[in-house]
Amino acid sequence: MAAYATTSDVQDRLSWTMDTDQVGICSKLLDDAAVIIDAFAYSASAEIKGLVSIRMVMRALGDGTTSGVPMGATQGSQSALGYSQSWTISNGASGELYLAKLEKQMLKTGNKIGSYSPVQELVPEVSE
Repeated sequence: MAAYATTSDVQDRLSWTMDTDQVGICSKLLDDAAVIIDAFAYSASAEIKGLVSIRMVMRALGDGTTSGVPMGATQGSQSALGYSQSWTISNGASGELYLAKLEKQMLKTGNKIGSYSPVQELVPEVSE
């Protein structure tokens, strides 16, 4: 399966420059992102899939620093002499490929209200 974005697309949006190892990792992450996206929304447009791929990979790569703050963290705290850090990530884990709420909306997936009964098909319809 072909990726929906290139490493150059990702690099264009980063505020830091990837080294050779990171470019290789980025390429593999883009392939993985394509599989995840197709599992959720195979019929989405290529433009949306490309943008979602870039966002997923940027989150997984982080901010290019050793600040210790994971990209996508919604809450965090640091301490000094006690050497303590705490971060909350609402959608996935740091370094993990996942679809954020906005991306699920872009792909037209996510929380939908409705129900489905697998036994409904077993009940014969009554004609009047």
